[in-house]
Amino acid sequence: MTSENGNDRNTDLLLGVMGDPIAQSKSPIMHGAALKALGIQGAYVPLHITGDQLGDAVQAIKTLGFRGVNVTIPHKVAVMEYLDKLDESAVAVGAVNTIVNDNGVLTGFNTDGIGYVRSLKAEAVPDLSGTRILVIGAGGAARGIVSALLAEKPYSVKIANRTAGKAGELAALFQSRGKVAGVGMDEIAEAAKDADIVINTTSVGMFPHPDDLPMDPGLLHEGMVVSDLIYNPLRTRLLLEGLKRGCTIHGGLGMFVYQGAYALEYWTGQAAPVEIMRQTIIDCLGGSASEMDPQV
Repeated sequence: MTSENGNDRNTDLLLGVMGDPIAQSKSPIMHGAALKALGIQGAYVPLHITGDQLGDAVQAIKTLGFRGVNVTIPHKVAVMEYLDKLDESAVAVGAVNTIVNDNGVLTGFNTDGIGYVRSLKAEAVPDLSGTRILVIGAGGAARGIVSALLAEKPYSVKIANRTAGKAGELAALFQSRGKVAGVGMDEIAEAAKDADIVINTTSVGMFPHPDDLPMDPGLLHEGMVVSDLIYNPLRTRLLLEGLKRGCTIHGGLGMFVYQGAYALEYWTGQAAPVEIMRQTIIDCLGGSASEMDPQV
C-alpha cells in the first residue's frame, strides 16, 4: 500500500540535501528535529555531490526512493535540466532548491524567495513597497530573493556582483516585473547611497570564514536595514558592522527555517513545526533568542 506521496507506508521517509560542500549544512539537524516532532519515522541526510555527479545523483533520488531533497550551492540552477517537471516558483526564479519525488516523477520548486521575504517582513520591514533595495550577489539564491522581492512592489532593486555581466543578466530576467538593474562591485558605493535595504546573498562571511565581508562596511548608513542570508554565524561581521552604524539588522536564520518549512510541507503534507526548527538551529549554533531580535 502506498501513501499519497508515493512512499510505502511501511518504509521510513527518506530525505536529504545535496551540495558541494555540504558538511557545514545544518539542514539535517533541523529536519531531523522536525520529523521527530511530527512523529514521522525517517531520515534527512547530507549528500556531497560534485558538479560532474549531479545527473547521476538526481537519478539516484528515484532509484533509492527518496521522497525529496533540498538543493544548495552550487547546484540550484544546473539541477533544473535533470528534473521531470518545474513548478511555477522554480520557473519564475530560474533556480531550484527543493525536489519532490512523486512515484518517480521529480518536480523542482523554489522556496528560497518566499521563505526569505516572509522572514524579512516578520522581523525587520513589514512593508517593502516603495523601498530601494541593493542585493549583493547574482547566484541561485539571489534569483529567488529578487523574484520574491519584486512581488512586494519595491521602488527599485539593484544587483551588485563581482562580475558585472552576471548581475546584468540576472537583472534582465526580471525587467518586465519592475525597476531592476545590475552593477559591478566597483559601482556599489553609488548604489548603496540611497539604499533602504542591503541584502547579502553570497556566502562571504559564512563559517569557517566569519571575518570576511561582502562589501565595504563604510557604505552602510544609519537607518538602513542590513540583511544577510547567512545563518552560521547567527550574526555575521556584516551585521555587526551594521549595528555599529545604527542599522537595523536581519540575519539568515528566519529564511533558513521558513524555506525548510515550506519544503517539509511539500514532502509530508503536514504543517511544519517552525518554532521547533528555529530553536533547534539556535541551540546548535550556541545562540539565544535575543540574538534573533533585528533591533538588538
